[in-house]
Amino acid sequence: MIPSQIPIPLPGGLHGPLPKFIKVGQQLSTETIESIEQTIASEFKKFSAIDLTGKSIALGVGSRGIKHQRRVVEAVLSELKAVGANPFIIPTMGSHGGGSAAGQLKVLESYGYTEASMGVPIRASMDVVELDKLNNGTQIYCDRIASEADYIIACGRVKPHTDFRGPYESGLIKMLAIGLGKHAGATALHFNGFQKFKELIPEAGEKFIAKANLLFGIAMVENANEDLRHLELVAPKDFMRRDAELLELAKASIPKLLFKNIDLLIVDEIGKNISGAGMDPNVTGRPVEFIEGFDIGPAIGRIMLRDLTAVTEGNASGIGIADVVTQRILAKMDWTKTYVNIVTAGVLDGAKMPIIANNDRDAIGIGIRGCPGVDSDTARIVRISNTLEMNTVWASQPMADEIAANPGLTALSEPFDCAFSDDGDLLGAIE
Repeated sequence: MIPSQIPIPLPGGLHGPLPKFIKVGQQLSTETIESIEQTIASEFKKFSAIDLTGKSIALGVGSRGIKHQRRVVEAVLSELKAVGANPFIIPTMGSHGGGSAAGQLKVLESYGYTEASMGVPIRASMDVVELDKLNNGTQIYCDRIASEADYIIACGRVKPHTDFRGPYESGLIKMLAIGLGKHAGATALHFNGFQKFKELIPEAGEKFIAKANLLFGIAMVENANEDLRHLELVAPKDFMRRDAELLELAKASIPKLLFKNIDLLIVDEIGKNISGAGMDPNVTGRPVEFIEGFDIGPAIGRIMLRDLTAVTEGNASGIGIADVVTQRILAKMDWTKTYVNIVTAGVLDGAKMPIIANNDRDAIGIGIRGCPGVDSDTARIVRISNTLEMNTVWASQPMADEIAANPGLTALSEPFDCAFSDDGDLLGAIE
């Protein structure tokens, strides 16, 4: 049992003087499509030659917190029903939701997907059928309910993955290979390790496409505001080509930190709705396992985590990448959900326990102590809400000259003191 209070009686204490902070705006990618509904209506016409009257169609919805995904799904369902199809929703989230049908339904419900709200059945099961095998013998699975439908629709956000680099990362191909494969499919692919995903994911995708009756894929690319920069319905024959092309667009669109280097990064919240890794290594530069290609942002000395999102329901995957966390996170952590997710993926470092601080103030002090040669009052500290929402951040005053010199950064406030409650919790929201 982890104690609720862990004294650290250092000579001189943990709490050195902190610098003032500045609220800072980051100028990130904001290009946005005009209308989700109009885009879907236009894209749906590409498939007008297919008679969908009376056809059962399984539309897969994943576990990520994609800001506009529900509107996209609603628009697609509307088009399907208008041509006489019988669509229904299935969870396509590998091992997430505790690796159970009930848990995955709960994840969908947390995003507002219920039979009442969506106007279609939602069918969840962890049963799968084997579609094929990879050349190395790894099984490729598909959700049994989806396999029995007349058509399947894969829906996913295309973006750089959090644990590997390759021509296909997070997107339609991975949704086929792992999302639609349920826990069995996720376990089978992850058994090979992320180092092999560059080769195995496209092979699995090609074989899935050849064996499954896919109608189309819904490909979404977000800008740095989490709004949709691109939305497309992709024909199965174009999955491989378009998923790779859209990944390049996504790389130019993801949020990032525009600073040169940071001593301590304070992250208000992590969760599976934010990133598959809890917090996106494309922002922090810290994948769970060392893989080249993640050194695309500022050098970060230490990372402190304050809390879990409500939607993650205790899944603290990615906690092991931080250096210090608060007791608040431990109190909310669902160890079973976290461990099911981590063990399925085989990335055990993602659940290792950092130093646990009693409160935010202690955590900041410990984080700065972990930066050799850095005095607390001159520390370069950045605070973000999470690795998705970074249009506005806090930066410590020692970074003021850099902020003034960078056209992508704008000071939005005069310097202010960082305030704490009597219990040592950080006061004030970022925005």
